[in-house]
Amino acid sequence: MTSRQRLALALLVCAPLLGAAGDFLFQGRPIGINALLFSIAFVASLAILLRIGNVPMHQGRRLMVVPLVLFAGMLAWHDSPLLLATNLLAVAGAVALGALRRSGGRLRASEITDYVAGAASAGAATFAGAIELMEKDLPWQRIGATVRSRRGAALGRGLALSLPFLAVFGGLFLAADAVFRSLIVGAVPDLRHVWSHLLFAAGVAWLSAGLLRDLVASRDAERLVAPTALTAGLPKIRLGSNEVAAALAALNVLFLAFVIVQVRYLFGGQGLVQARLHLTYAQYARHGFFELVAVAVLVVPVLLVANAVVRERTRIVRSLSAFLVGLVFVVLVSALDRMRLYQREYGLTELRLYATGLILWLGVVLVWFGLTVVRGRPRAFAFGAILAGFAATVVLNAANPDALIARTNLARPHVDVAYLGRLSDDAVPGLLSRLPMLAQPRRGALAAALLRRNEAGGGLLGWNASRARAERLLRDHRAELLADAGENRLP
Repeated sequence: MTSRQRLALALLVCAPLLGAAGDFLFQGRPIGINALLFSIAFVASLAILLRIGNVPMHQGRRLMVVPLVLFAGMLAWHDSPLLLATNLLAVAGAVALGALRRSGGRLRASEITDYVAGAASAGAATFAGAIELMEKDLPWQRIGATVRSRRGAALGRGLALSLPFLAVFGGLFLAADAVFRSLIVGAVPDLRHVWSHLLFAAGVAWLSAGLLRDLVASRDAERLVAPTALTAGLPKIRLGSNEVAAALAALNVLFLAFVIVQVRYLFGGQGLVQARLHLTYAQYARHGFFELVAVAVLVVPVLLVANAVVRERTRIVRSLSAFLVGLVFVVLVSALDRMRLYQREYGLTELRLYATGLILWLGVVLVWFGLTVVRGRPRAFAFGAILAGFAATVVLNAANPDALIARTNLARPHVDVAYLGRLSDDAVPGLLSRLPMLAQPRRGALAAALLRRNEAGGGLLGWNASRARAERLLRDHRAELLADAGENRLP
């Protein structure tokens, strides 16, 4: 039996076990510590398979493990849906690192197209890799010969002969002892729900088998979709430095004109805006913030493409790229200033907070762009941008966005109680601590909203630090909340 066949048989064992673990950990439970436990089981399965297949754990495989387990563990820390999505995106980024393990040379020297192709390859393998496992990898002839062997046939006949005896004696034991009957009934799954468990476990096993097969493949040729094949099919567009310089110069003129206007209004302040546009400064900020975020997001790929397609990265191309990066920084400062005014007037929301975080991350990415692409080292850019994304996700988890929103908005003179009451359990400690400072009827409305919260449950496997703390605090302060809620309380 070849090493590939041994690896396929081991994968055939690991995948159903992961499917059963996924059903046990997640079925009917909210996401919490179960995500961390499943990620550990997945990494352990990967390590076992690599050992069986004698495949080295190097490059992306090794770098994938820490962020995968870290961000899966953060799912048990906070309860915010947007933070949950951010952590899941970071988990996907960690898997993309694992897909780049065979990119050649150092992982940090991979191009952006390598990361995109690696992520696409891993995604395709996750959903369809199990088909390749069944069709090409498993030694079906050897398995069939084993099943048809004399020992296998004897084992099957013996089990068939035991069935009537098990039924007779089992029935007698069930009738003879109530304790034994209750244990057997409790151990046998409820057939009304067994199909949902089987389908859930089968789905997890299928996805796990496909992704694990991709991660343990020792060569690109063994993968369902080789990243090198994806990148090889891309058209090799090359432009002269004059064409690229002309395009960058035009963009610089547009950005410079906008920056000149922004500097004028930044220093002119509210009076200038009201005199020219007949808008309050807060209205002016609200009408432009997200457009500026879109500009900052789009300009990064434009710069990357411009520097990738140019035949010769002359000094003029680098200079224009660096100048455009500087202008984008002014755009980012303008966007942040608009957000400051916007938040001061209308308060803080999840969308505004996450957009601010995106701007700060883009600022770091632009600095890294200047240190790598502009200076002639474009291959190092993608790895640094991904690490910056991981760092930004860690900072977001540490900042606890919903709790920050609750503290900020409760300090304002006008409090949107309806919005605060819809925040996740991350905000509950801050809401409870500042509830006595609110005047009626806002205090009563917020207390009623807190009382209407439903406990998520989920037991130990669905445990989440934020949910557990919120449930404990709401239970401890229930009497005070009932008194504050008064007639606002609804059944």
